[in-house]
Parts: sequence; structure tokens; C-alpha cells
Amino acid sequence: MNRLGINKCHIRIMESICLNLTDTFLFTPMSREHHYKTTIQWTGNKGTGTSSYRNYERSHTISAEGKMPIEGSSDPAFRGDKTKYNPEEMLLSSLSSCHMLWYLHFCSEAGVIVTDYTDEATGMMTETADGAGHFTSVTLHPTVKVAEESMIETAENLHRKAHEFCFIARAVNFPVHHIPITLIK
Repeated sequence: MNRLGINKCHIRIMESICLNLTDTFLFTPMSREHHYKTTIQWTGNKGTGTSSYRNYERSHTISAEGKMPIEGSSDPAFRGDKTKYNPEEMLLSSLSSCHMLWYLHFCSEAGVIVTDYTDEATGMMTETADGAGHFTSVTLHPTVKVAEESMIETAENLHRKAHEFCFIARAVNFPVHHIPITLIK
């Protein structure tokens, strides 16, 4: 013990706490927030609004400033227009495109030359007895073409890293699986 009544054990504990606090508050990169805004405009009023379940369309337009609008509706099972994207398809597309963008980023960093990328994402939604529902899983099926055979193993392994970084996959409460196919250009 020193003259303040602090022994070596106390000092080690205090140093550990200080190091942990320093690591947490001084050396952790600050989180950055990104803000997004979209507008949904219902376009399905056939003149009587929602006067009855069958008297209105589920059609709507999705827009964001400076971008082309997307025509949307509900799934045809819920009286939607099958020629327009529904929210369930948009969710699959969000997962698929987020994964692809991270994947291409990591391939470029790792020296894997991707020459083509196509994904046919599939999802399973379960409707519950009360009419609500939820997704139970999504599977991405990316087919990737790389420039050389020597790149295949790294290319396949980078799907795992892309999944770990995908903002959308990290935000959902169901598993997102990957069944990639890697081909040579």
C-alpha cells in the first residue's frame, strides 16, 4: 500500500478501467449517421377512397428527390397489381443489392476481378392466422463471374464478409442465406 492506501491491485484495476474508457471514448471512430427520405403517394383512389375493401387499388408511387419513381402495389394475393413491385419484392431487392454492393467493394480490395454479377433472391413469408405475417428467411443466389480461376476461392469467401457488413441484412430479424455460384469469365 502506498501513502494514499492504494495497493498495486487497485492500481492495476484502475489502469484497466482507464484503458477501457480511453479505448471506448477516445480511440473508437465516431459513428456516422446517414439519413434517408422517401415519399409514398397512394394513387389507388378510384373515386370513393377506402369506402370498402374492394373499392380501392393498392397502387402507389415510391419516390426520392432526383430519382426515377417506382410504381408499387401490394402482392396480388392482397388485391395488388402484379405488374408493379410490392413491398416484399422491394425487401428482397434491398437485401440483394446491399449484399452485392458490399461484395463488389470487398472483391475490388482483395484483387478479385468480378466481370458479371446476377442474383435471384428468394424469400419465405408466413401469414399468421390473424392476417399479419412475417418473413422467415431469405436466400440470395448470386452468380458471379471472375476473371481468373485463381480468384474463385477468395470470391466465394467474400460473400460471408459482405453479409457481415450489409446494413440491411443486419437490420432484419430473420436469417439471410447465401448460395453463391462462382464461374470464370
